[in-house]
Amino acid sequence: MSELSTLARPYAVAAYRRAKETGTTDKWASELSFLSAIMADERLQQAVANPKVRRVALVQSFLDLCEGHLDGEGQNFARLLIQNHRLALIGDIAQMFGQYRADDEGYIDVDVASAYELSAEEQQKLAGTLDGALGKRAKLKVSIDRSLIGGVYIRAGDRVIDASIRGQIERLTKSLWN
Repeated sequence: MSELSTLARPYAVAAYRRAKETGTTDKWASELSFLSAIMADERLQQAVANPKVRRVALVQSFLDLCEGHLDGEGQNFARLLIQNHRLALIGDIAQMFGQYRADDEGYIDVDVASAYELSAEEQQKLAGTLDGALGKRAKLKVSIDRSLIGGVYIRAGDRVIDASIRGQIERLTKSLWN
């Protein structure tokens, strides 16, 4: 996996620098997300990886598929990735782009799974607490996971806070068996 990150990094850095220069980070993030989503299709991955497919035909077909979703710079970026045999890295590139953006803008994406829906007030209070704990502005993405029974499960980068009833039961079970 680290090899893929190494290959994807220069493209992510270049894309982020260009987005910053032109003040279009939202547009770039959206286009990279779109490219990442369509490259998740297994048939498209096979076509891109097939050495028998001519690059010129692949570029034209791919750009036709993306019509209306990419501007000129996005098309050029996709063209570059195809010609350099790096289109399969678009998911890693999009993820790194998002991380560079978050670091630069001083926030961190936080995934919060809750057993029940959190009110706006609860989300604000949780975000404020996480801001202090993480040293960055927490940008919450809240989802509901009924299997937690109660409480929350929080993932911020490589940090995990399991304050769920399910997590407490699992820890209790482990401590009883050890």
